[in-house]
Amino acid sequence: MTAEATQPAYSRVLLKISGEALMGDQGFGLHPPTVARIAREVQAVHELGVEICMVIGGGNIFRGLQGSAQGMERTTADYMGMLATVMNALAMQSALEAIGIHTRVISAIRMDEVAEPYIRRRAVRHLEKKRVCIFAAGTGNPYFTTDTAATLRASEMSCQAIFKGTKVDGVYDKDPVKHTDAERYNAVSYDEVLAKHLGVMDASAIALARDNALPIIVFSLEEPGGFRGILAGEGTYTIVRD
Repeated sequence: MTAEATQPAYSRVLLKISGEALMGDQGFGLHPPTVARIAREVQAVHELGVEICMVIGGGNIFRGLQGSAQGMERTTADYMGMLATVMNALAMQSALEAIGIHTRVISAIRMDEVAEPYIRRRAVRHLEKKRVCIFAAGTGNPYFTTDTAATLRASEMSCQAIFKGTKVDGVYDKDPVKHTDAERYNAVSYDEVLAKHLGVMDASAIALARDNALPIIVFSLEEPGGFRGILAGEGTYTIVRD
């Protein structure tokens, strides 16, 4: 393989994963072997010299919308969901540092004993020093999802793409788990995602990505080496762009 062929497609990216991705086969909480496996996927990309941001959801611990649906005041429920993302970020930090990757957890809600406050210029400097930055607590505001937080942070950090790790290898016209005739898109526009309600990310996140010309790459987090493979120009995925 030539030196040119080994150059990654992007030099700075944001990886967005759901909290449920950390559960493994459990129905709740964290599954340490699964967290460690995802950390190794991040390590493989880090070794290419790519600067990496991460945003992890909190649905494996607490989901604000579900709490609200059960009668909890929405703002309180959303703040509880933000705290769940901090727990997941700390777990991922522990797994990454166990394999030698310097990491910073950066929280939109101040909790100085466990995480750094979000200061954009400081976060950029961490990335330049090849530290993985895990952005926690969403945007710090209720009524915004971690999808929107991921798109916001990717834009602020001047990332070249958002990688959305899911259980399937791209975006389909219908649920591939329920429909055997579901067809995968190789590429799809932001407007088509919104018009067809394809469920890549919530509408606010898609609109923000579109306004900032930020491509979203949807791939399977279950496929070993999939994250690194896409950066090397291989693998199966769907890209969302204009």
